[in-house]
Amino acid sequence: MRYLVKARVKSGCAGTLAKAIADGTLGRGSIAGDEYQHNMEMARVDAKGEAHWVETCFCDPPLAEERPYWEEYFDLLSVKDAHSRRNCRHENGTEPWACCDCDCTKRLEEKLAGIGKSFLSELGFSSTASS
Repeated sequence: MRYLVKARVKSGCAGTLAKAIADGTLGRGSIAGDEYQHNMEMARVDAKGEAHWVETCFCDPPLAEERPYWEEYFDLLSVKDAHSRRNCRHENGTEPWACCDCDCTKRLEEKLAGIGKSFLSELGFSSTASS
């Protein structure tokens, strides 16, 4: 299932988050693997300074695995279904693990790309690292 996540970097955590992203340790030990890195590469920041990204998660409740890793650096403001569960082949039972090869994330990230600024560039990464 796809979720739209809205979060704010915790006070005093921007530097440690940037370091974890730069050295590839963000999410280390999680079954979600390099998804944390990808999520930050695709994340956007709105005018209020809130980060938005698309998260793929099969947990119930949503982000059960990922939440502790995110909450080390972020206050999670909302986690919402990105689309109707009845349209998700994984959720409606027509294709288990369909989210792994579904193009929903790409379409959602393309839509999100039109909002605000790159999260990584706001965090101080060069434009080549955040494109």
